[in-house]
Amino acid sequence: MKDFIVVKTYTYPHEYAILKLLLDKEGISYFFENETMIGVFPFYSNALGGINLKVHQKDKQTVLQIIDNLNTDSHLRIV
Repeated sequence: MKDFIVVKTYTYPHEYAILKLLLDKEGISYFFENETMIGVFPFYSNALGGINLKVHQKDKQTVLQIIDNLNTDSHLRIV
């Protein structure tokens, strides 16, 4: 996990629900730091710095492309 880097930060779990499915589909290793804590205490999100999507350095560009496609070209985008 030491080679994992933060790619994006979210405030609440519903913001990345579809993204998790897309990352699983592509076989990309990832984890969301602070996900459990914010799931239990949602108002701690800002205090903890949000929920950080961490991926391996080699997957960074692929993940950024998936996020960009999800935000611009997809009807699955979270508003």
